[in-house]
Amino acid sequence: MTLLSESLTTFVSAHDRRRPGVRAAVRSIQALTLVLLLLIGIGPLYWMVKGAVSAPTELTNHPLALWPDRPRLGNFATAYTDLSVGRYLMNTFLVVGGSWFVQLFVSATAGFALSVLKPRFGKAVYGAILATMFVPYTVNMVSLFMTVIDLPLLHLNLGDTYWAIWLPAGTNGFTVLLAKQFFDALPKELFDAARVDGANTWQLLTRIVLPMSRPVLAVISLLAVMHSWKDFIWPLVALTDPEKQPISVALAQLATQAPQDQLIAAMVLAVAPPILFFAVGQKYIVAGLGFTGVKG
Repeated sequence: MTLLSESLTTFVSAHDRRRPGVRAAVRSIQALTLVLLLLIGIGPLYWMVKGAVSAPTELTNHPLALWPDRPRLGNFATAYTDLSVGRYLMNTFLVVGGSWFVQLFVSATAGFALSVLKPRFGKAVYGAILATMFVPYTVNMVSLFMTVIDLPLLHLNLGDTYWAIWLPAGTNGFTVLLAKQFFDALPKELFDAARVDGANTWQLLTRIVLPMSRPVLAVISLLAVMHSWKDFIWPLVALTDPEKQPISVALAQLATQAPQDQLIAAMVLAVAPPILFFAVGQKYIVAGLGFTGVKG
């Protein structure tokens, strides 16, 4: 909406905007654009909720009805218990929580080391990290799986454990790039003053850098949570035990056996947590996107 207003401001002069007809036309275009964006964004969510409370016969006979004649709100409870959506959601929270922590820890410490500590081979390491961004995710799947089932040096098999999901989550070059760019913009005088006062490396990170980096940490958290929540291929490969699989993998398996209305209700339960997460943290997330220069 902001971009539209700026575009209209560019093409319509200040003198023309004072004319009642032009002003009304601009406002009408803005209103129609807002309604269109709402339909594009909220429309699929509304249609999914509508399908979740509709009987299978209504989905088949009246697929374009705006709302079912007899809503079946009990589908959510049925999906939560009978389809074991509750257990799959708990598994997902475990997967997402561990992946978020590992990715945030690695991104913050790696960005801090490259930006503030500046090791001797820092540029080479930074270049190697950036190079990983050009390698497709699926290309690494085989080598990653071989590493997980036989961890180098320790010779541990992490298959069918959440560690197989958590540890690879830290290897995200993009979030390291975001953290480093943000840390580069912090005043160097603060670090020099802290070193003069006797602060060590850990104190520089925990008492100066991290408290000032909440915007970029919010963006990294958003990216980590959203990617981990919707990830399907790697959890399917790494977690073969159905009792440990997240909701993204479980929905694909339930699609072949669950009733259609209960399956859609399970989908609604699956998308509700990330939507709530964004709604609660949007203030920090939007501020962080502005600081890091990420465009949506």
